[in-house]
Amino acid sequence: MHGEYKVPGGKLVVADVKQQDGSLSEVSISGDFFLEPDTALETINTALIGLPITASHQQLAGAIKEALGDSAVLFGFSAEAVATAVRRALGKASSWLDHSFTVIEPVTLPAAHHAALDEVIAESVAKGQRGPTLRFWDWDDSVVVIGSFQSVKNEVDMEAAKEADIQVVRRVTGGGAMFMEPGNCITYSLTVPTSLVDGMSIEKSYEFLDAWVLSALSEVGIKAHYKPLNDIASPTGKIGGAAQKRFANGVVVHHATLAYNIDANKMLQVLRTGREKLSDKGTTSANKRVDPMRSQTGLSRDAIIEAFIKVFCGAYDTHKGNYTAEELASAKQLVATKYVTEDWLYKVP
Repeated sequence: MHGEYKVPGGKLVVADVKQQDGSLSEVSISGDFFLEPDTALETINTALIGLPITASHQQLAGAIKEALGDSAVLFGFSAEAVATAVRRALGKASSWLDHSFTVIEPVTLPAAHHAALDEVIAESVAKGQRGPTLRFWDWDDSVVVIGSFQSVKNEVDMEAAKEADIQVVRRVTGGGAMFMEPGNCITYSLTVPTSLVDGMSIEKSYEFLDAWVLSALSEVGIKAHYKPLNDIASPTGKIGGAAQKRFANGVVVHHATLAYNIDANKMLQVLRTGREKLSDKGTTSANKRVDPMRSQTGLSRDAIIEAFIKVFCGAYDTHKGNYTAEELASAKQLVATKYVTEDWLYKVP
């Protein structure tokens, strides 16, 4: 069994393994990395032999670290990278190239329906009813979408939101509030098996799952970089942020919202946190903080989304698709029973 893992910013690690009676019987690690002393490579191989094929990423990396002690120096890779390559060889972890992705272009629905679709699509992927999916949101209402663990009273001025006819919806992922009016930002959800981020820390998985976005932003003229934990930024400021939910069914939903042309004044009327963060900066700085992509690219929102899809489809095995009637019906029901209820909205008052 053969597995490969390219360390982001580092070297390639290759694992060739055999198993017998549920344990690793032969292990050969190779790659273009650097390792001192030379004998440490055999130490790594030996440390893995005999471990169960069900060993977790942490167990594999731990065995390697214990065997190497403080005597070895690893350049361009790590014990964790070796563990990932071994897990891929065993079919426990996967890479982008192991999957075929469905890409769903923007479909206009109320924002609450898109929040519900994150759960519905995750269930479809978990059941094998569809493959990993990248989908772009489009909505026809004004809404603040708050993170799963945010306090309504701390984040949103509900009176101001009501006066401005802005709905407040709680999503299933963590992270911060999203101020969303029709056409003012770009939001997408990427739903994948957890095997794709096997062994990665939460922080690393954010950057890993959004790596293609940085390439897409470069294509439209924005030199973007990832700012841990979950911000996408350019030299002139923050562009957007990501959020994530790892479901017990073995699926990860990862989504990001990128500012296109946000009314900063209106945003600050309804977002309490925004007021506090920008209280010493004023409206001019608020507009700079939002940093819409329109001013940096000169492109329409549709053109930017089209460029994003082109980059993703050029990098991975993809096909265009759409929501099924069953998924849309499930989302509609979930909106009624969960996403527009006060029990869900005020689960954190």
